[in-house]
Amino acid sequence: MLGRNQGGGLRISPTIIVALVMASFALCKFYGQTSVNEITGETQHIAMTPEQEIAMGLESAPQMAQEMGGLSRNQQAAAIVKQIGQKVVQTSAAAKTPYKYDFHLLADQQTINAFALPGGQVFITEGLLFRLTEDGKTLSEDMLAGVLGHEVGHVVARHSAERLAQMELAQGLTGAVTMATYDPSNPNTAYIAQSVANMLQLKYGRDQELQSDYLGVRFMLEAGYEPEYLIQVMEILKQASGPNRTPEFQSTHPDPENRKEAIEAAIREWKGKR
Repeated sequence: MLGRNQGGGLRISPTIIVALVMASFALCKFYGQTSVNEITGETQHIAMTPEQEIAMGLESAPQMAQEMGGLSRNQQAAAIVKQIGQKVVQTSAAAKTPYKYDFHLLADQQTINAFALPGGQVFITEGLLFRLTEDGKTLSEDMLAGVLGHEVGHVVARHSAERLAQMELAQGLTGAVTMATYDPSNPNTAYIAQSVANMLQLKYGRDQELQSDYLGVRFMLEAGYEPEYLIQVMEILKQASGPNRTPEFQSTHPDPENRKEAIEAAIREWKGKR
């Protein structure tokens, strides 16, 4: 803390000095690692290489599948997922990236979810796949392309690697804030520091979801699919979330209703460029 020495000048507490050093180190490490994303044009602060992302995804894929009931035994449905996924990649800007894309159908019929691992491993559950219908019976390839295009967007935008770097930065800054504000008589100081870090990471999560929707619209159009079907996917997700949905500001995923507005804006933008 700040104080005064015997001569009347300001004296900075050693804990403040240590905290400043910790914060400076975390910030320098984060901002010192930069690369430009070829597809999005963004400058990102990422330490990992694409090769490391691919290796991480391939290593993690079997465990992720096992945790969700393993891979689906419905070979026909699994083949459709792979077919649509590869079409989205090979006929869009995603084909320019160095990632090794593969698409997997998970046996979990209860969980309504799709996700991507770094490097191109993409998963969708049976619980979500079999809801992607217009009449309750026939699978909509356009809806499936929308879901997979969104997940490809996560890979292309390098969101996993970006989140890892952001988490490391948040941990460094949390340690610095904890050091600077620690008061043995007030245990809430550590909690406050962690809460600030958590809110920072939630914001990144929401922003990344919206960016993946934006990229998903682009990839759908480039692959010949109708991006309006991604809006219908949002309706499915909204219905699946039920009436007790967590408030948006506490969730890493934006509310489906707000995502619909962003998707509509992205459709207008990308169609205007064609």
